[in-house]
Amino acid sequence: MGKFLFGIIIGVILVPVAVLAWFHFGSLPVAVADKPFPEERAITHTALDARIDREAIKNPPIQADEAAFVAGAQIYRDQCAACHGLHGKPSSFGAHMYPDAPPLWEKHHSGNVVGVSDDPPGETYWKVANGIRLTGMPSYNKVLTDAQMWQVSLLLANADKPLPPAALDILRPETATQAPAPATNIPIGTK
Repeated sequence: MGKFLFGIIIGVILVPVAVLAWFHFGSLPVAVADKPFPEERAITHTALDARIDREAIKNPPIQADEAAFVAGAQIYRDQCAACHGLHGKPSSFGAHMYPDAPPLWEKHHSGNVVGVSDDPPGETYWKVANGIRLTGMPSYNKVLTDAQMWQVSLLLANADKPLPPAALDILRPETATQAPAPATNIPIGTK
């Protein structure tokens, strides 16, 4: 019995010490290119989904109409397009984030769902307002007004439906090509 208790005590001490050593010596996969640790997606999504289910507002306080879609399109272009892309033009770096920033104007590989149009607007609103830790998704609750966060959330909830032409015009990439920025000849590691 003494050996059994000694084994449990050693296990209770050694397991946390081993985990702390794993963290301390940089073995935890933290680079975007690293392979995820076992069950990482399940662990993080379970907690996120439970929190959103508990806190998401079920009924949007504004109407999903043309004015909301046009306003939401401008907000999206200004605040979201860099990571999530425009209508017909994916982000140049969103796919290289971990987890990747989903392209919100492309159909999923299976079905007709575009971006997050299968999510209720309240879920998208929660993500816009609160952000998601360790993903690159910032919190916009100090950047946008409540109405603006709802406008962009309603726009994205309806991304799989026909949108007003004025909203689509805002969401399309610019057709005029811009001259590239001049290259700098500063060697890496110097200022």
